[in-house]
Amino acid sequence: MSRTMSAGGSRRLAWALAALAPLLVLASVVLSLMTAQAGSLTSAFFAWTLALVFAGMGRLIASRQPGNAIGWLFLVAGVAAGLGTVASGYADYWVDTGNGPALLGRTAAWYGSLSWIPWILLPSTFLLLLFPDGHLLSPRWRRVAWCAGIGMAGGFVSQALTPGALEDYPHVTNPYGVDIPVFEPLNALCLLLIVVGVIGSSASLIVRFRRAHGELREQIKWLAFAGAIVAVTFPVALALNSIIGAAGTNVAIMLSVLCLPLAAGIAILRYRLYDIDVVINRALVYGALSATLAGCYLGAVLLLQLVLSGVTQGSGVAVATSTLAVAALFRPARARIQEAVDRRFYRHKYDAQRTLETFSARLRDEVALDALSAELRAVVVDTMQPAHVSIWIRGPAA
Repeated sequence: MSRTMSAGGSRRLAWALAALAPLLVLASVVLSLMTAQAGSLTSAFFAWTLALVFAGMGRLIASRQPGNAIGWLFLVAGVAAGLGTVASGYADYWVDTGNGPALLGRTAAWYGSLSWIPWILLPSTFLLLLFPDGHLLSPRWRRVAWCAGIGMAGGFVSQALTPGALEDYPHVTNPYGVDIPVFEPLNALCLLLIVVGVIGSSASLIVRFRRAHGELREQIKWLAFAGAIVAVTFPVALALNSIIGAAGTNVAIMLSVLCLPLAAGIAILRYRLYDIDVVINRALVYGALSATLAGCYLGAVLLLQLVLSGVTQGSGVAVATSTLAVAALFRPARARIQEAVDRRFYRHKYDAQRTLETFSARLRDEVALDALSAELRAVVVDTMQPAHVSIWIRGPAA
């Protein structure tokens, strides 16, 4: 009973965190539209995308495998991105309008300047270290994990308490700054630890990929490629910060980090990672089906209204006709979309189905028992891929 309740509580927590992220994004969108600064909207758009993608992927994984740390890393990163966008949105609103409490506005600007640390660095390090089973490759990689963890925590604290103007809001003074000389060398040390953590995490995933075989190797290769992109983008973007500016640096880093959940999604879709490919399959099929039917319905209503405008009054005939047409379109459209999704993301299933259909068609014309047995073995090998195949034929009754 305790295990069932624990699993149920984990699923509810995953759903709650996944729902919190889009709510925070919605609040941030409202605040950003109230200020409507082009530069802030560009950076905010990528942050919104990261929050939604991380939260959605984390909910799928954590609800199916609550014991795997990968799902919770995605969820934490998604919520952290949502909180960061809300803080930045309110800070922009307070700076532009001057409305609201000054302490709240300065605090929002303070956290908005720091919020990138958890939702950029957490997936850039621990996701690569723990993917796909939620465990380190070996105990020796704990040193990389410690470097990443200490670098993130120390960097957050040191930047949070550094006095003076905030990095993202140079006209706002840090409300919680403390004048201690140790912060400057501490920042440099934490930056070095973070770089070691990012590079070491990418190296860990590459080593895991080289040691893996079969389907596990296919699952890892996409995230290994995304991790290499992150490891290269971080130092290059920071080195070119004076040329491309802070906005360009932020966008480049966020784009590289966005590759991580996308690569994990490809691994889930193509190689059945975490056993949630059925959920994503249905989401893809019915999402595309809903969009297709809605577009057809709207187009049919508008077209019939235009054609029948001189014959009938009102839109009742057009609506009724369009409803019947969309209802008739449901089954063939669903079959076509399901076939397209299977062909694109579930190739093995699609090829196996085609093989069985071809064998069924030839079975009607084949009468030679030896030829039929050989073809049946070939079909079983292609579709089921067993280690051994044998056929037993019952002899005539005595």
